[in-house]
Amino acid sequence: MDVVVIGAGQAGLSAAHHLRRTGLVPDRDFVVLDHAPRPGGAWQFRWPSLTYGKVHGMHALPGMELTGADGRRPSSEVIGAYFTAYEERFDLRVHRPVEVSAVREGDGGRLLVETSEGRYATRALINATGTWDRPFWPRYPGQETFRGRQLHTANYPGPQEFAGRRVIVVGGGASGTQHLMEIAEVAAETTWVTRREPVYREGPFGEMEGRAAVAMVEERVRRGLPPQSVVSVTGLPLTDAIRDARARGVLDREPMFERITPTGVVWADGRSVDADVILWATGFRAAIDHLAPLKLRERGGGIRVEGTRAVRDERVHLVGYGPSASTIGANRAGRAAVTEIRRLLAREPAVTA
Repeated sequence: MDVVVIGAGQAGLSAAHHLRRTGLVPDRDFVVLDHAPRPGGAWQFRWPSLTYGKVHGMHALPGMELTGADGRRPSSEVIGAYFTAYEERFDLRVHRPVEVSAVREGDGGRLLVETSEGRYATRALINATGTWDRPFWPRYPGQETFRGRQLHTANYPGPQEFAGRRVIVVGGGASGTQHLMEIAEVAAETTWVTRREPVYREGPFGEMEGRAAVAMVEERVRRGLPPQSVVSVTGLPLTDAIRDARARGVLDREPMFERITPTGVVWADGRSVDADVILWATGFRAAIDHLAPLKLRERGGGIRVEGTRAVRDERVHLVGYGPSASTIGANRAGRAAVTEIRRLLAREPAVTA
């Protein structure tokens, strides 16, 4: 192949679309590999109560708008159907389910992509694996002794399973607040715990504010540090639902506890809370372990990227990584990666082993 695309979420499909537009043919010049069982990217795994109407800022894929969606339907269904139609319309021929175990140096200047359906030798790689497969679980003393249930946003089933339970929600991001507000409607008791005091954003969030937020994330990536999500630097939008939850005391925040006990958690000052469930809404990390053989990471732990190109290997592009993790950012990154890869392919003639 000239190009292998790993991942068929927003970023991967955008990249595949632009590869097609530049004249490359699926299954002849490039291939898209996806480990998920069906179209939809990470959206297919989202909890049923996250309806399409609650999704903030879903940007259409290039060349095909998402129209007429029912805001009351689960986002997993709406976006899954949209991605399915998109793959079919542009004949992207996504291979799934395919697991990619490693990418390493191959022969003749090619990269060798090792997968569950065989090996691909490619001149360039677009990595669009996102973060959903790497939920971040913090570690606290006594965690293994807790007799209740612990789960992560990645396994969140919706609020119904928490009815009548005492629930601790850990995490101050968008998912944590959404989970908390839902669970509070049915739980016996909720406690909200965050490492930092939550920051709420009032007023409009325009293009200037968006660019500033993306620039902050981009600076970390340029320095070779692990990327933060864009939302981590924008703050939480102060919606009517959040105002109401604050007024009712649902969003009264506690600082991080010191340790976990068999029946709950304890703070450094001796205060404690009993709980039946601890829900870790603590975010995700980039799913890039399969790139380890290429030694792309910097001392800071991240991959240094200029635009979408890995600084240590110009054949490797990361889309949906760091500043391009939003849906509109993923679209732009897909186009940018393909533009650079076409230049690389034109400059470096194909070599066969």
